[in-house]
Amino acid sequence: MSSAHKNLSVFNTEGLPDISAKKFVIVVAEWNDEVTGALYEGAHKTLLEYGAKPENIRRVNVPGSFELSFGSQVYAQKPDVDAIIAIGCVIQGETKHNDYINHAVAHGLTDVALKYNKPVIFGVLTPNTLQQALDRAGGIHGNKGDEAAMTAIKMLGLQ
Repeated sequence: MSSAHKNLSVFNTEGLPDISAKKFVIVVAEWNDEVTGALYEGAHKTLLEYGAKPENIRRVNVPGSFELSFGSQVYAQKPDVDAIIAIGCVIQGETKHNDYINHAVAHGLTDVALKYNKPVIFGVLTPNTLQQALDRAGGIHGNKGDEAAMTAIKMLGLQ
């Protein structure tokens, strides 16, 4: 279901694991920072709301979405990190750069998760326009950051 038909900030919260002792790293792309900042705020708020301690949430900035994979890998290899949330926004624009970046980031984050056997969450918006991004970063379609944090929480419940 597309986010145009589902609010990204509404989810099922039954059976969530206790995350009070879990450590999270939120890797945030600086590119499109108006959007990624709002996504980070959503993820951070959701983690706190569902039991994470503020001292167990670390923000790490990388220049752009392409760098999310490496930034995530740096922290995934640390034994005291339980889950990573990668936050980015790649707006389509006039060229096909978004196709290459989005594909590389999706594969890179998947590889990191599988290599280190821990949740690495794809919290990257891939909209056609800035307005679509804002609509999904706390606007009319909710906040993808909320959804990414909830995904991390649920994936920790698998372990």
